Amino acid sequence: MTSTRSIRAAQIASLAVVACAGPALADEISFLCYQDGNECEVIAEMLPAFTEETGHTVAMDTVGYDVIRDQLENQLQTDAAPDVARVTNLGGLNAYYLDLAPYVDGAAWEAAYGSTLPWFRAPGGEDQGIYGWMTQLTVTGPFVNVSLFEDAGVEMPGDGATWDEWATALAEVQELTGITGGLAVDRTAHRIAGIAFSYGAQFFDEAGEPILVDDGFQSFAETFLGWHESGLMPAEGWPAGSGTAYRNAAPLFVAGNVAMHQSGSWMINNYDQTITDFDWQAVPAPCGPGGCGAMPGGAALVAFESTDVPEAAAAFIDFMAREDNAARFAAETNNITANAALQSAGIDYVNASPRVAAALAVFSANAAKASETTPQAYTFQGYPKNFVIYGVIPDYLTQAIVGEITLDAALEAIDADVAAKIAE
Repeated sequence: MTSTRSIRAAQIASLAVVACAGPALADEISFLCYQDGNECEVIAEMLPAFTEETGHTVAMDTVGYDVIRDQLENQLQTDAAPDVARVTNLGGLNAYYLDLAPYVDGAAWEAAYGSTLPWFRAPGGEDQGIYGWMTQLTVTGPFVNVSLFEDAGVEMPGDGATWDEWATALAEVQELTGITGGLAVDRTAHRIAGIAFSYGAQFFDEAGEPILVDDGFQSFAETFLGWHESGLMPAEGWPAGSGTAYRNAAPLFVAGNVAMHQSGSWMINNYDQTITDFDWQAVPAPCGPGGCGAMPGGAALVAFESTDVPEAAAAFIDFMAREDNAARFAAETNNITANAALQSAGIDYVNASPRVAAALAVFSANAAKASETTPQAYTFQGYPKNFVIYGVIPDYLTQAIVGEITLDAALEAIDADVAAKIAE
């Protein structure tokens, strides 16, 4: 017969095992996060629920985007890599990703995020891994200073207008109001890609091999230089940068010095909070002979193969990607969701002003229009070496803009440099 003392001892031993097992199963995940608006803040607010569900904790380090862009890959080559990070160079970091497939419901992920999963994968079609969750979709496009158009008495071009029509209207506003420039574009090849697609640039040949300088790109480049030569684009923009250095044109727009800023949907919240001196709005992506180009993209949560806590890291990303949490994230950050079901149902942007809600709708439409008229944009977004093209264009194009070399020489150098770096 078992004594009461023996039973009590067994119960205590059992409780001790459970108590020890709990912490052993709970891991801490290091997470490197950057934000354009309040994305990291919203994730931080969601972490207690994740810990309650799984027992895992997340140590989040919020950093500037330059750390992600310039330092993360170096960290991934050392022991300083985080377990999870929020990144934008989706295909370019493929070699470092942890495949989430063994830890998540693959069918559910394909149903919810099938259109964006290829962006993370190695080229060739054999790779069917699941590597990350798009925290949001972004898409390039223009913001316009409506007040300047009203002051000048110039009618804004409507949906379907071409870049040439917009350039004419912006030049008129510039002349009548005396502003520094009509159009400012961030100094990065990412922001000009959509414009180049509109002029017919393909970026890939019929076999799917990367090219750059075709008739469409040459037409765009000639137009782009012409905008600078005429003064439509200000000297404080592209000509003020050198090499591959990024230059944000937002300050020119915020100050009211230009009538249009070619940027992207990630600026919506920032502009809603910082611009108080004039009315602004997002406008449909201008079109051209090649379509109505815009570059899709966004930021994603990915885990890395070097992690010591793969199951916990995958659980964190899976938690954030779940439909209810994805909906909350999109609503509270005023971002475009990548979740197919939520795209169909729509997001209730409960905290968004009418201006923000309208801008989100415009950029969502821009993304859809680009997928129909310039599908090469989506191919380019998932191309693992797109960073090569992004890195080469600004330097040579700027040299042509400031007159250091001819445009023909710049295009020849771009083609040669891209080919050489892709072959490395």
